[in-house]
Amino acid sequence: MLTGSEMGVVDENAAALGVPRKQLMESSGHAVARAVRALADPGDAVTVVAGRGNNGGDALVTARFLDDYDLHVLLLGRPDAISTTIARENWEALQHAEYPTETVKDASAFELGTPDVVVDAMLGTGIAGDLREPEATAAAAMSESDATVLSVDVPSGLDAETGRLADNAVDTDHVVTFHDTKPGLPDLDVPVTVADIGIPDAAELFVERGDLTRLERDPASHKGDNGEVLVVGGGPYTGAPALAAQAALRGGADLVRVACPTVVAREIQSYSENLILRPFDGDHLAPPHVDRLADLAADHDTLLLGPGLGDADATLEAVGDLLAEFEGTAVVDADALSVVPNIETDAELICTPHQGELRDMGGETADDWRDRADLVESFAADLDQTLLVKGPYDIISDGERTRVSRTGNPGMTVGGTGDVLAGVTGALACVQDPIDAAAIAAYTVGSVGDRVVDDRGYGLVATDLLDGIPQVLWQREATAE
Repeated sequence: MLTGSEMGVVDENAAALGVPRKQLMESSGHAVARAVRALADPGDAVTVVAGRGNNGGDALVTARFLDDYDLHVLLLGRPDAISTTIARENWEALQHAEYPTETVKDASAFELGTPDVVVDAMLGTGIAGDLREPEATAAAAMSESDATVLSVDVPSGLDAETGRLADNAVDTDHVVTFHDTKPGLPDLDVPVTVADIGIPDAAELFVERGDLTRLERDPASHKGDNGEVLVVGGGPYTGAPALAAQAALRGGADLVRVACPTVVAREIQSYSENLILRPFDGDHLAPPHVDRLADLAADHDTLLLGPGLGDADATLEAVGDLLAEFEGTAVVDADALSVVPNIETDAELICTPHQGELRDMGGETADDWRDRADLVESFAADLDQTLLVKGPYDIISDGERTRVSRTGNPGMTVGGTGDVLAGVTGALACVQDPIDAAAIAAYTVGSVGDRVVDDRGYGLVATDLLDGIPQVLWQREATAE
């Protein structure tokens, strides 16, 4: 089952893999036409009621496959208000071929007539709430008619995120949905056909530009609404926590604080005036620091634990104590990873090992990425946490869902790129589910690395990645619709 927004991600990923939305619309419309032919005999009256989005566009394709029927197409609204290029092209195709079409500019002008079958394609998976006009009038006419009502993807008025059916939704008799079922459809007491429209399985497996459409930023948001990250790191190393913190800011977090030993605080601060320091006594993390850090972490959306901490016994003991006490979302990286298999925690962890660190944690790996994906999924299930295992293909799994990111290149084996990845993951984990945060982070950092190498060749350093992160996350180009 996929929500409407998840289906949008899959559609865009399919386009990135070479299966454009126009091709999917053609397949969807053909699938609906097959369902119409199963419900009606040639010569029967069929009325298509199409909205101005891609749901309506699917049904405009359907009309071209119904030449053997007494066909009538009603467009709700003006043709120049059709919201996507591909839906508009299919409307124009009907005009050029002189199919019987009519535009309904307001509710008072809607007349359904007495068709044998009516195709409900007013509103699709991106709509929530009660129907407004003219859709409300059209829905009432469909529901009250004697016609067999066939809904495209979902009945108009079904919220494909929550499964809620609006009080004035279309009372459908059949549904043809695409690729996978949607929330709310199993609760309808009507036949539901799930049509294969040619979306490859890879569109759900590989992380592609469609995953970036999960990101949004409220124009009315205030400081802190988009995430606060606490980086606990530093001691033996100073660059790692600074890189992670700067990457978290580039990844969209509003506020990033670095908790580090006092002896390195000034040096870490010197990397950027954008960092907020929260020093603790001493030259390395130790158990006496845990209570204060736990209180501090509780006030943040994400805890990022590990960059530059080192592997001193006292430090690893403190890491274990902090994770055992913490109940939020934590990204665990570097030496801190070794503690994870041996602790019990209520926290949601995103662990970011490379393959050597994965083996040290007790996991297994393999040369073939498919075999490696199976092994990572199994180990994530054993840990009951999310893993982002770095490699030529990054494998991301929470034990139930597994994603594969194919961005990145050999130039990214340089030190510090893992700290950048952990920082971006921490920022995204403030606003996304762990597996989605990890998947988008892997795709983003790898994409930036690819751009840098394409521009300059090998020899990049980790700081080269920082400025490109927002460009990949937010200056994305969607496929033409």
